[in-house]
Amino acid sequence: MKNKGLTVGISALLLAAPAMAEELPQTVAPVYNCDFQPNCEVAPGIYGKMASPVTSKFNLSIGGYVKLDYAYNSVNLGSNGALGTLQRGIPKSSSPAGQEDQSIFTARQSRIWLKVGGPTFLGAKTNAIIETDFYGGGGASNETATMRLRLANASLDWANTQLVLGQAYDIFGPATASTVDFGQAAMTGAPNNPRVPQIRVTHRLNLNDKNALRLVLGVQNPVQDSNLQGASGDSWGAKVNVAGQAMLISKVLGVAPGYYGMSMNSLTAGFFGLYGNQDVAGNKDSVDSWGYGFYTFVPLLPSKDGKNRAMTASFEGQAYMAANMYTIGATAGTVVGAAGDKKPAKGYGIYSQLIFYPTQDLGITAGYARRNAYNYASYRGIDNFEKSNSAIYANVTYDLNAALRFAVEYQNINTQYGNVTNGTGNLAGLATSGTANIGRFAAYYFF
Repeated sequence: MKNKGLTVGISALLLAAPAMAEELPQTVAPVYNCDFQPNCEVAPGIYGKMASPVTSKFNLSIGGYVKLDYAYNSVNLGSNGALGTLQRGIPKSSSPAGQEDQSIFTARQSRIWLKVGGPTFLGAKTNAIIETDFYGGGGASNETATMRLRLANASLDWANTQLVLGQAYDIFGPATASTVDFGQAAMTGAPNNPRVPQIRVTHRLNLNDKNALRLVLGVQNPVQDSNLQGASGDSWGAKVNVAGQAMLISKVLGVAPGYYGMSMNSLTAGFFGLYGNQDVAGNKDSVDSWGYGFYTFVPLLPSKDGKNRAMTASFEGQAYMAANMYTIGATAGTVVGAAGDKKPAKGYGIYSQLIFYPTQDLGITAGYARRNAYNYASYRGIDNFEKSNSAIYANVTYDLNAALRFAVEYQNINTQYGNVTNGTGNLAGLATSGTANIGRFAAYYFF
């Protein structure tokens, strides 16, 4: 009887096995690197062959790029010399740094991201992204780089509406220069590089089959507070910035390559703006932070099929006016004026760029950008304020395949400094400008 019962039990388990297997999640066994014997399973995949699936309870994808940069600077831009236009002014030609050149290799601009696609909610797709690079503040050199959080946000996407919560690109100033350097003209007319915690709603209002309005409204962390020395209360402030965009998107001109030639963009034109308000210790009034501007993207030579880049060309341009937005590079300073009566420092910027692809793989980009202080006299008493920062750049990229890209670039970046006494003249007997001529080479591996 015992043997008969055992036999029946085993038979039942065998019959149930296929059904149980269907209920369990299917996994793929990892493939280990056995190029180096013996005991390849002990340390699998050390710079070798190991393919294992990336799994999550939701759909998970991974990507990014490895980037090696070489930069030659005609002046010494310091340990972060590979950043180019992220510098706070080019050293004066009369300074020691202005009379030194610099060669620098770095791989710190490499980055990695994880994207997640989760369950739907009220008819919306849910997604998230986390992205990092290696320009963290703790890195003392290119050889001891530390990770830095770039993007970390979740989104809910309906057919025409999107809600974003987390750290994302600043809503102010949509333009991003397609430069090989990491600065992307942030300090010279395209101040879009900051990524700030925010809540943002984007809505697409379809006008007809070829035209639509894209409306953006959000609240952001007021990053400019960190530059208001002596700010009362929490150094980050209690008042958020409100920012928005209103853009016309049109298919009438087709599409052409945008940033880095990686996206195909339609005709876009519209306005953007930002407003915030902070207290300054000892000031009789609060200090406003604000900005407004116009942006456009124009396909000059559209793609023949909406995908191929051969014989395409595009123009991108932006102009803005801003106050107390030094952190993101939109103005030359934070506040100006006498103690107790501080006012926001004002400035304006212009940016323009042409992208041309004679073939699918060969891209040529050239641009000009400038940020200028507004009303020089208001900067009276401020030591060596930046009257203007300007950049001229041109680069050539070539894609060997979907992963490998090589690029070369030339930049001329100039800073004009103002008089510390009256804000208008030159410093007696001293050079009041700095110029950097920069040559770059970069190798990318996208994955």
